Order: sequence, then C-alpha cells, then structure tokens
Amino acid sequence: MGYFRRRQILAAAGAIASPSVARAQDAGGYPSRPIRIVVGFAAGGLADITVRIIGEALSQRLGQQIVIDNRPGGAGTPAAMAAASAAPDGHTLAVLSTGNAINKTLFRHLPYDPVVDFVPVSCLANFDLLLLVAASSRLRSVADVLSAKREGLAIGTISPGSTQNLAGEWLRVATGIDATIVPYRATADVLTAVQRDDVQVGFESYAAARSLLDGGQLRAIGSTGAKRSSLLPDIPTLQESGLADYAVVGWNALFAPARTPRPIVELLNRHVVDVLQTREVKMRLLDLGIEPAPGTAAAMGELLHRDVATWASVIEKANIQRQ
Repeated sequence: MGYFRRRQILAAAGAIASPSVARAQDAGGYPSRPIRIVVGFAAGGLADITVRIIGEALSQRLGQQIVIDNRPGGAGTPAAMAAASAAPDGHTLAVLSTGNAINKTLFRHLPYDPVVDFVPVSCLANFDLLLLVAASSRLRSVADVLSAKREGLAIGTISPGSTQNLAGEWLRVATGIDATIVPYRATADVLTAVQRDDVQVGFESYAAARSLLDGGQLRAIGSTGAKRSSLLPDIPTLQESGLADYAVVGWNALFAPARTPRPIVELLNRHVVDVLQTREVKMRLLDLGIEPAPGTAAAMGELLHRDVATWASVIEKANIQRQ
C-alpha cells in the first residue's frame, strides 16, 4: 500500500547500524541458513521497505542473511501460500497485513487461513489512514464531510477489498452519508484524483501522501486511528469527531508457518522487538512516515482475531459481495 519516491527507497535500503549478536543457542542452533521472508507486495511499497529496514538489522543479530521474497498480486494469496506451505522451522517467514484479515471474510474460498495456518511473531508497524482533501477544498473538517449527507460525495480509495476501500465503506455505513466509493488501481491515482477534485475525499496513509501534504497540494482533515498519530498530532481522529466506534489501524506483522517451534518464535520475537526499539531503526521508519509497533506474539494474535471479526462485520453491513 502506498508508493515512495526513488530517493526514499534508496535511503530505506541503506545500511543500518546495529550491534552484532552471537547466534542464539536456545533454539537448536537456529538459524542454520538464510531466512526467507515472503512479502505479498511489490518492492518499494510500505510493507516491503519496512521489512527490508528491519531485516538488515535482524540479519546482523542472527548471523544469517535475510532474503526478501516479493510475491505481489492475487490479494496476497500467492505470498501467503508460499509461506504457509514451507517447512515450519523458522527459515521461511511471512509478512501479513490488515488485508489478510479482510480476505478471510472477503473471499469465499481462500486457499489458506491466516489464523490457522500461521503463528504470529510480532507486529512490525502500524499506520492510520488519513482523510485527505485538495488544498483548495471547501471541506475543512470531518464535520464538513458528514454534513454532505444530502449532497452526495465521492470518496477515492485503492482497489475494492483494500483496507482503504473498506475504511470508506465503513464510514459510509456508519454515518449514512450519501457517498460513492470510487476505487482506483493505485495510490498515485487516488492522490491525483483528490488533487483534481475528481473525488472530494481520499483515504490513504501518511507515508503515501507525505510529500503532497508537505508540498501543500493536499490537506489532512482527519485520521482513522483510535488515538492521534504521533506523526500528525494536530490531526483529530474520526472518533473525536463523533464516530465513537470507528477506528481503522493498518498493520504489517511478521508470522511463521503453523507448528513452528515455540523457542524459535520466542527467539525471533525478542530480536524483532529489540530491533524495532533501536534508535537507528525507529528514526529511519519514522522518517518514512511509518510507526514502529513492537509487541508480543500473543498481542499480535489477538489483533488478528479482532480485525478478522471487525472486517467481517463491515463487509456484512456494507453488503459487499464476497469474491
């Protein structure tokens, strides 16, 4: 989700200083060979850059190369299947996202189960979505958007079934506004449509829209998080604006195939959490508009279960046809 300028991509791929740590011995000599992390997004996107930054530091700590295996497309299914079918020995991992939680309900015949076929290691990063308008828009606040109930409103998002798209559907259902959700193929198309006033509002992450916000072409009038983002503390949440039950927080997280031994999962969790708490990694992620979100494996499992239930409810209430 999102896109980055060339210089941002190059910066993210740069070396990250991190202390070398001797290979741990409490997980049977793991890792004994390079670790492959399968990512269901193309190189240069939010998830890809996040895991590359973390992977470099993690490689130094574990004493093995981290290989990023990008398998974009298919709503993340090819990537998830490649990881779920791998040997559960910790040498193949997967980055799952909010989209995987959505897909459990959105697809009638999903060939994998994100809850059953994986075990969580740790959340990597969180990102709220922003309600974006053109710099010249008459919409100055979330209240202005909600007042469009009888006027009609076009809301731009990326593809149907994406977190952004369902965030728009949830807003439409929760408020009863007369809104049309307009899906675009890519983030760049959404941001262009908002600038041109082809749509009056867009849903996207801060990381994706940052350059246009900094350049004054777009304005953020609201955030979907349960609390204000540390990156944009002046932007109110939709909950503050009267939508008490509305909260959309996207995430990318590290998972291992089901039946991966607990000592390996615990070792990975410790190192991932340590990496995400180093100043170098935190600052590099924050500079790209990505909020580090280290946590326990159990907490990530709870978040996955909670999001599966939340998006199942949104899909049902919005009468979205299952694919």
